[in-house]
Amino acid sequence: MANLILQHGTILTMDRQDTLYEDGFVVVDGDAITHLGPMSLMDELLQGIPETEHYSILDCTGKLILPGMVNTHSHLSMVVFRSLGDDVADRLKRYLFPLEKTAMDKQMALDGAAYAFAELLLGGVTTIYDAYYFEDEIAKVAEKAGIRGVLSETILSFPSPNADEPYGGIPYTKQFIKNWQGHPLITPAVNCHALYTNDREHLQECHRIAREADVIMCMHLAEMDYEQRDCLRDFGMTPVQYLDSLGILDARFLAAHSINLEDRDLEIYRDRGVKVSHNAGSNAKGAKGVARIRDMRAMGITVGLGTDGAMSGNTLDILTQLPLVGKIQKVSNNDRTLFPAKEILRMATIEGAKALGLEEITGSLEAGKRADIIILETDSVNMQPIYDPYSVVVYSANPSNVETTIVNGRVVMDKRRLLSLDMAELRENLFRHQDKIRAIARELDKKLPSS
Repeated sequence: MANLILQHGTILTMDRQDTLYEDGFVVVDGDAITHLGPMSLMDELLQGIPETEHYSILDCTGKLILPGMVNTHSHLSMVVFRSLGDDVADRLKRYLFPLEKTAMDKQMALDGAAYAFAELLLGGVTTIYDAYYFEDEIAKVAEKAGIRGVLSETILSFPSPNADEPYGGIPYTKQFIKNWQGHPLITPAVNCHALYTNDREHLQECHRIAREADVIMCMHLAEMDYEQRDCLRDFGMTPVQYLDSLGILDARFLAAHSINLEDRDLEIYRDRGVKVSHNAGSNAKGAKGVARIRDMRAMGITVGLGTDGAMSGNTLDILTQLPLVGKIQKVSNNDRTLFPAKEILRMATIEGAKALGLEEITGSLEAGKRADIIILETDSVNMQPIYDPYSVVVYSANPSNVETTIVNGRVVMDKRRLLSLDMAELRENLFRHQDKIRAIARELDKKLPSS
């Protein structure tokens, strides 16, 4: 961590008032933002700061300064499988699960996650939610990378790559929470994979653990057509209504995807305070449908943005999700006025932080919050002219425009160079798993029906 003064930038604070400073400054002292405002008041506001000469000055003239992006749903280590099975029907059961069962081990998970952290930081993501395996080790990699992570071990009612016991990852999750609760960067969580991969006992035990530890619980929910069909057949209720009947849905619950929702399901979300991770790219690529986020937001339901794993949505940054959110909602509702750029950017920042229970420390640029900040350059051809900076970020920017990434007051990427990770080493570690993965994928391809 260092003492920094960012000055002469256009600051999109994403605070409650959506305050924007066209020529502004931000002061970072240690891990926190202490002052921000217009440059015209900087000298006056900084009178209370002794020895400002000990602060590093970042000239942000012509640049955009905004909160780091918040990715509310991912499976980071899946980056090792990226570009496999992209067009396979029932990819999860016929391709991904068998691939994980035969290929995934601790080293592969760690190498995949480390590479994913690089992609996230280069793309301006400062906070990530991850659900996968070997999370205790992945948390150590996240700590080294310097990224803020809400991390959870995936729990299944059958053995996972990290659990031989029939009860899945529950014992591991309990210990994981004890190991990391209270850490400045890592927040443990509970992940119960889905209704179709867990029995009632697992669902209720996961909820009990989350309640007693006061951490969030995340599930894939109302995502799959067969999930909806089987739940109606077996219980006479939708998946949302069934979980609610078990007492599982509450303000700690983060529902990933939430595509197949009835009106009553939305009312349950609202009444219980359930949060939603909207994964526009993954949902569209999987032809799963369009989530009713227009209705959710009208009802006051918190909606953050996620990418899903790199085998589902291919990219892990949030900037590439932003235009998809707006365009898919506009065309599906036949209304081009829906979801102004500022609203989409709020979902990528402060609303994502709310979804993860971190809104008091990140998601907006405000004095007292942690210094999770990104700086976007605007010299590239795609970034000019700028009449509306929110629209430029949402509809024009891409990850390559992120020039600097600061997490918890630490500059972890500057001028497109990672400072906390060695990109050459990460790439070499990733490539060493390719032959093994290719061989297994070839065998899986043989079992798939010919088109």
